Amino acid sequence: MPICLDCGKPLHGSGMMQGFNICANIVTTSTRNLSAYLMLALSMSLVGSYVALSKPLVAALPVFLLAWLRFGIGGLAMPHWLRKPAGEPPMSPAVRKLVFLESLLGNFLFSLCMLYGVSMTSAVAAGVIMAGIPAVVALLSWLFLRERIGARVWAAIACAALGIALLALSRPELPGGAMAPSAHGNAMWGNLLLLGAVVCEAAYAVIGKKLTGTLSPKRITALINLWGFVLMTPFGLYVALQFDFHAVSSGSWALLLFYSLAASVATVWLWMTGLKTVPAAKAGVFTVMLPITSAVIGVLVLGETLRGLQLLAFAIALLGLLLATLPGRKSPLHE
Repeated sequence: MPICLDCGKPLHGSGMMQGFNICANIVTTSTRNLSAYLMLALSMSLVGSYVALSKPLVAALPVFLLAWLRFGIGGLAMPHWLRKPAGEPPMSPAVRKLVFLESLLGNFLFSLCMLYGVSMTSAVAAGVIMAGIPAVVALLSWLFLRERIGARVWAAIACAALGIALLALSRPELPGGAMAPSAHGNAMWGNLLLLGAVVCEAAYAVIGKKLTGTLSPKRITALINLWGFVLMTPFGLYVALQFDFHAVSSGSWALLLFYSLAASVATVWLWMTGLKTVPAAKAGVFTVMLPITSAVIGVLVLGETLRGLQLLAFAIALLGLLLATLPGRKSPLHE
């Protein structure tokens, strides 16, 4: 007698085809979820990489100019994504406001807080603070999207919060030893700016979930980048008129190209595509990939220090990721 390969129960009589269809749907849904999880994880890994690598960029380019060039280069890479697909409804005034807010918080303010914050502290410290994004995403999705947060997602959020506490206790050092007392004040302001970036990134995740119900991921990516370019143009243009572009090395230009395409195109499209099938609260847990990647690059590429306590914190963050994404028990096909 045929059995369901997914649940092990026998399939017989007139319910055989229905059973096969249900099992096929379960497999399809699982595959779709796995694909969405991979997209979310890859998106936040890319964000973590450019958060860390933006530290040498802000040493070569002023923050407003860097952000303006990022939006400009990103816009040149995807002008065709601005076109409305045939089956997509026209944007309502409410959707237009959400698109603007998504860009204002997730692009404009996040870029400023993140770039200025990283310039004042270390990439490892940025990873410490941004590990709090899952908790803020869960809170905002509960408040504004009325999403129910299960026990495992709360446990995953708790893992992220514990990771922050351990990393904060470890007091990561900059290359060359302990942080100089004269830099302590700057580091404090940098950490506060990074906290602002956490709130902006969490709002970006929650608003993005609302937008994916109406607009395609590609169009969302192009529209919020365009708004980011418009918002940044007055500041970027003013700085550009006084800046000596010949002083920028070829390596910095190559890094700028990677930063622009990753921040404006790849990460946004991957995140919005994953959000179409994953609740915002659960998607928020994938933001733990941001601090992990940021800290790893800070150590391997920028020469920063990562201690044993920090490694333990990252292991706990990965445990939270597993708690949020491992499939739960399936209900049986037949009672």
